[in-house]
Amino acid sequence: MAFPNLVLLLTLFSFLLLFCSTQSKLSADYYNKTCPKFQNIMQTILAEKQLSAPTTAAATLRVFFHDCFVNGCDSSMLIASNAFNKSERDANVNLSVAGDAFDLITRVKTALELECPGVVSCSDILAVSARDLVVMVGGPFYEVVLGRKDSRESNPSIVDKNLPKALTPMNELLSLFSSKGFSAEEMVALVGAHTIGFSHCKEFANRIFNFSKTSEFDPAYNPVFAQGLRKLCANYTKSPAMSAFNDVYTPGKFDNMYYKNLQIGLGLLSSDQAMVTDNRTKPFVDRFAANETAFFDMFARSMEKLSVYKVKENNDGD
Repeated sequence: MAFPNLVLLLTLFSFLLLFCSTQSKLSADYYNKTCPKFQNIMQTILAEKQLSAPTTAAATLRVFFHDCFVNGCDSSMLIASNAFNKSERDANVNLSVAGDAFDLITRVKTALELECPGVVSCSDILAVSARDLVVMVGGPFYEVVLGRKDSRESNPSIVDKNLPKALTPMNELLSLFSSKGFSAEEMVALVGAHTIGFSHCKEFANRIFNFSKTSEFDPAYNPVFAQGLRKLCANYTKSPAMSAFNDVYTPGKFDNMYYKNLQIGLGLLSSDQAMVTDNRTKPFVDRFAANETAFFDMFARSMEKLSVYKVKENNDGD
């Protein structure tokens, strides 16, 4: 007589397992019941911050990329150092990240904790912030699924080998992106994020000062542009904060001007300029320069893919 009850219990147990598994999956409506004001709170704070500090969009996009590319989208980049542990934020390549991004995430997290304590992860906040800010400055909308968990650790020693640098050769760039599952076309699209924001003079000083025995600056530069950069960055060693816009024409607008700039020698960083001369990447630069819709489509698809790279779920994080 106990057999039917056993079957019923096993059925219920299987259903609960399936339910828990389903609940743990990333989804666009993950917070609909647990924090229904999630999107409204985020939108309000993002708009206020971007209006008061226009560098916020570029800074947040950079933090998102630096977070995801190192060990997955887990907000380990947001963990602050303390007396016992240094974090990813202290890695040399991250020291120049504008503080507006960290301030934004802190504001959003504080507001959400007041509304729905212990529910929304910082990694979800960062992913949505990057997407919404891109849209705010003219870029494409793309879907961001939610339900990421936050990392419990942050290791600065693994940062350098996982992030591209201004001087990284093209072979290494392609290899790095490929190791994380991204094609050359997706790489070119993601680097298009440089259409907003700025770079510090130290990142391209080698191209404008004592470049070679025959030229003071890199001949790949437009000569007028190079001279302007030399004047702008003349005292960069004494003023490390000196910087230049990545896109000299529309620095605050997310568009395809960045690629057009590369075609006429206005690419600020050597790794960027190399994309227009390498046969493996040049076709994509040319296509995105000629067709903004093509760029937006590929950027959106690549960001969707990046936003779920090695995310932590269930008990893998907090």
